[in-house]
Amino acid sequence: MSEGRKLWHWLVLATLSLIWGTSYILMKKGLESFSTYQVASLRVLISFLCLLPMAIRSLPKLTKDNLLSIIIIGFFGSGIPAFLFPQAQTRIDSSVAGMLNSLSPVFTLIMGIVMYKRKAIRSQVAGVFLGLIGAAGLLYSGSFTFNYYGLFVVLATLLYGISSNEVSKVQGLNGLEITSLAFFILGPFALVLLLLTDLQAPLETENWLRNFGFIAVLSVFGSAFALILFYRLIKDTSPVFASMTTYFIPIVATIWGLSDNEHLTSSILVSVLLILAGVYLINRPAILGRIKSKLK
Repeated sequence: MSEGRKLWHWLVLATLSLIWGTSYILMKKGLESFSTYQVASLRVLISFLCLLPMAIRSLPKLTKDNLLSIIIIGFFGSGIPAFLFPQAQTRIDSSVAGMLNSLSPVFTLIMGIVMYKRKAIRSQVAGVFLGLIGAAGLLYSGSFTFNYYGLFVVLATLLYGISSNEVSKVQGLNGLEITSLAFFILGPFALVLLLLTDLQAPLETENWLRNFGFIAVLSVFGSAFALILFYRLIKDTSPVFASMTTYFIPIVATIWGLSDNEHLTSSILVSVLLILAGVYLINRPAILGRIKSKLK
């Protein structure tokens, strides 16, 4: 499908990479005052409120044929990952969370094969293995132990893989309509979960209003606006192409992490390079064939 790529496709990829690469440091700052459940609930709830007018306009398009897809996209593409990432970042650096997010295309391909009957060639399968090896390296924390909190991010990327494939199935809805309807379903759940938390505790922390602002920016740009672009990109290209934001998100996340005194080791670099090499094979499956032909 590469011949059908347009300039705006690449511009959207770059924009999404910048927005989502910044989202990890925003979550980290939000966690300075708010609990993981509060960060996630606020993120979903603010996005719900931003998109509510469009959701109401789009309700007539919510039918029995697309309802299940919207539920899957909502919970797997936004709702559950919104809780998994803050939980992971209580024990791992924001830059590492951004790097682990590079697994999204890997699971997009895996879920496409397993659940959506998509086909893959051998080089793409090799890319999957490279990506998983790289992820294991990022989770390795020395002394033959793993940082299991990183598995929250791995699970989130698996859910992203299901959601991305599901978006490509939805008929008759554009990216804005899919996003607004998904958050319309998520909003009430987020409100209930938020009310079940201790809302007084964050107000007693220093800079709570600033940290709330970080969550608000994360919600408006990292969820609502970015997902509209992302789902539109999937509909216009493919789930695997849209997941190529993975190439650039770790770079943005690492720059923000280093600016916040996070550390980058050689083993982390090697691991993320393995993941990106796997992503490259998934998105450019013919590359191995060309290399073999040149070696003959």
